Amino acid sequence: MILVFGGTSEGRKAAEVLEQAGKPFYYSTKTGEQELALKHGLRLDGALDESAMKLFCREHDIRLIVDAAHPFAERLHATVAMVAAALKLPLIRYERLYPKRDRSLEWVDSVEDIRWGDAPLRILSTLGVQSIARLKPYENADRHFLYRILPRESSITLARSLGATDEQLCFYHEGEDEQSVLQRLQPDVLLLKESGLSGGFLEKVEAAKALRIRVIAIRRPTLYSSPSTTHHSSPSTAHHSSLSTLHPTLVDGPHGLRRAVERLLPDFFTLKSGLTTGTCATAAAVAAWHRLLTGETPDEVAVRLPDGESIRVAVAYADDYAYCIKDAGDDPDVTDGAEVRASVVPSDHFLICGGEGVGRFTLPGFDYPPGEAAINRGPRRMLRENITGNYAVTISVRDGADIARRTFNPRLGIEGGISIIGVSGIVQPYSEEAFLESIRKCLCVAEASGAERVVLGSGAKSEDALKGFYPHLPAQAFVQYGNYVGATLTMADELGIRQLTLGMMLGKAAKLAAGQLDTHSRQGTFDRVFIAQLLTEAGIELDINTITLVRELWDLLPAERIEPFVKVVIDHCRRYCEPLFTKGELTLLLIDDKGCIYA
Repeated sequence: MILVFGGTSEGRKAAEVLEQAGKPFYYSTKTGEQELALKHGLRLDGALDESAMKLFCREHDIRLIVDAAHPFAERLHATVAMVAAALKLPLIRYERLYPKRDRSLEWVDSVEDIRWGDAPLRILSTLGVQSIARLKPYENADRHFLYRILPRESSITLARSLGATDEQLCFYHEGEDEQSVLQRLQPDVLLLKESGLSGGFLEKVEAAKALRIRVIAIRRPTLYSSPSTTHHSSPSTAHHSSLSTLHPTLVDGPHGLRRAVERLLPDFFTLKSGLTTGTCATAAAVAAWHRLLTGETPDEVAVRLPDGESIRVAVAYADDYAYCIKDAGDDPDVTDGAEVRASVVPSDHFLICGGEGVGRFTLPGFDYPPGEAAINRGPRRMLRENITGNYAVTISVRDGADIARRTFNPRLGIEGGISIIGVSGIVQPYSEEAFLESIRKCLCVAEASGAERVVLGSGAKSEDALKGFYPHLPAQAFVQYGNYVGATLTMADELGIRQLTLGMMLGKAAKLAAGQLDTHSRQGTFDRVFIAQLLTEAGIELDINTITLVRELWDLLPAERIEPFVKVVIDHCRRYCEPLFTKGELTLLLIDDKGCIYA
C-alpha cells in the first residue's frame, strides 16, 4: 500500500497517477478540505505526529511513502523523513517546479530577516494563515498588514484566533486576476513565499512588478539535502538532522513519479511505462555533451521533458558517442531495445543532424520538408532545451534501417531508418497517444500528397479492398484508423481534408452505428438487441440467437435484403460521423468478408 501526503497541486497530480493502477492507496491531508475525486484512493484526514504515522504505516502495510506536501510544511517533511528512515520505507519527494530566482526581488530566509524600514507601509501577506502569529509582532501604527487567506471557515477562525481583525482579512478566489487584486488592495509591499509555478508565484510577482510594488520573497527551505547543506526556518535541529541524512527519490512531475513507483514498488502498476525515441536521443546527447565539457561519464543524466519536469535516464558511452537503450516499457513498440546514439561537437550555431539509422522525409506533410532527417519537432525542442550553447548534435540508431521496416515509416515515405518522435517524452503502456499521433502523421502525408480524396480503413484487409475501389489514388491517400474512428474523423476535420471516405468492416460498423466512436473490443461486445433492431429497420426477419460475431450476418442475409440492411447501418453510422467531420464531403462504405464494397 502507498501513503501519499498531499493537500497541494502536486498531491492531486500524485493521486491522478496512482489512480491509473486501479489499486487502493491512502491520501492524507491535514484539514481534509482539499477537493479531490478519488475512485481507488482512500482519504485520510487530520495531522499525524511521528508515533501516529508509524502506527498507521505498520497497521496498514504501507510499503512506500510519497511526500507531495507543501514545500514549507517543514515539520511534516521532517516527520515523514524520520518515519521512513525508522521503518526502512522507500520515500519519494514530489517537488514543485520553480522558476529561476529573480534578482530584482528582495529574497530572505524568514520573516525575521526582513528589513521593513521606517516609512509607513501597507503590507499584503500571502504567506498563509499560519504565518499571522509570526507577523503580528511587526504590526505598528506605521506598518499595516493585510492577510490574504483561503475563504475556508477553518482558516478564518484560526486567523481571528491569532489576532487578525476582519478588516485585515482578504481572500483568494479561483481565477481571480492578481493585478486586479493588487489594484484593489493598494499595498506598498507584497510578501510571499517561493511557492513555485503551481503556487502562482510568477503571476503574483509579475502583477506586483507591473504596479511597481515592492516584493519580498521568502526562499523555500532546502529539503532532503546532503548533511552539509544549511537549512532555514527550521522547526528544530532534530528535524533538520532527519532531513539532511535522508536521500529519497526526488521527482518533479507525474511521469517521474510513475517511473519511480514502478521501480520502488514494481507490483503496483500492472504495466510499465517507457521512453520515447526523442527522450532517448536527448539523454544520449546530454551525456555526450556532459562528457565533452567535463570528461565525466555518469551512468544517468537528467532530461527535461516537454512539460518542464525532469527525469533520470540511464546512458552509456563509446569512443566518440554516448547512447541510450530504448525502453518502451510494456508498450508493444518495435523500437524497444534500440540503441539510440548521439555525438556532440562544437559548432558556430546549434545544429541537429540525422546519422545512420535515422530516416529521412521523402514526402511533404511533416514538421520538416523532404530531405530533412526524420527528427520531429518535439524531440528537436527537447534537444535544444537540454543542451546550452552552440553544438552540432548528430543522432543515429544502430540497425535503424532494419527496425524501420517494421514501422509505419515505409507507408509514410520515410526512408533509411526510424523516426525520432515523442510528444510527451514518455510512452504510456499501450499508448493511445502514440497511435493517434501516427494516424495524424498519416493524414498529414495523405493531404500533402495532393490526392483528391483521403480514404480511411480499419486495417490491412479493409485497405486492400478500398485500394481496389479507388485504384487511381496514390498509396499515401490510404490511412488506417484501427479502432479510433471518432478521433480520426476529428483530426481529418481539423486538417481541412475536403473529400474523405470511411470504409468499415461490419463488426466495427455495427459498433459505430450504436454510437461507439472507439470500436475496440474493450469498449463494447456483441449487442444482439441492437443488431435485431437494425434488421427490423431493414425489414428483415432473421434468427440471430445462434451467432456470436456480427460478421456471421453476411452468410445469413438474403441476397435481396443486403442493400436495405447496408443502408440502415450506414445511416446510423452517418448520424455519429457527420458531426465530427463538418468541413468536407464524407463517404461511408461497408466492406464484407470477401472484400465486396457496399455504399
